[in-house]
Amino acid sequence: MKTTSGSQAEGDLCAQTSVPAPRTVILVGFMGAGKTSVGRILGQRLGYLFEDLDDRIQARERRTIQQIFHDSGETEFRRAEQAALRELIAEAGGARIVALGGGAFVQAANAALIRDSGAVVVFLDAPVEELYRRCEQEARERPLRQDRERFRQLYEARKPHYAAAAMRVDTSGKDVDSVATEIMTGLGIR
Repeated sequence: MKTTSGSQAEGDLCAQTSVPAPRTVILVGFMGAGKTSVGRILGQRLGYLFEDLDDRIQARERRTIQQIFHDSGETEFRRAEQAALRELIAEAGGARIVALGGGAFVQAANAALIRDSGAVVVFLDAPVEELYRRCEQEARERPLRQDRERFRQLYEARKPHYAAAAMRVDTSGKDVDSVATEIMTGLGIR
């Protein structure tokens, strides 16, 4: 499994830096990458709380992501997303795994909040064709999933932002358990 590009630092992040397991792990990546599915399994395995930021947004706004996009537009959604992320980061509490929506980490202010929080960011990735296929197979509506070409363009525009993560894990052709194991290994958690 692939992790952060570059050197031998790709393998065992915590063991190589002699730091304890992170208190907060944030999963980022494009729609269809498996952030929520992997996050749930990872949280269970580690005994960490799991939270999907989109669920928090919907609870705060008392409407679905689709309704926010439809009624108020993407700008209002991004405002609500940043407020929810700011709230989540400000909360004291136990260890947790957080899955972000596909565009959250792309926003500079959100990336700065996350960086300043000390959370470890893990980028879940797969080839764009596989991500599109996964999204097509879901019953869930995704406001920014349009035709295949626009999907690819959005992925390509966002990918450089995701690359700022501490670790990259390729999820293509893998089940969620395998991906969770790879993240744990990369973080030096046995």
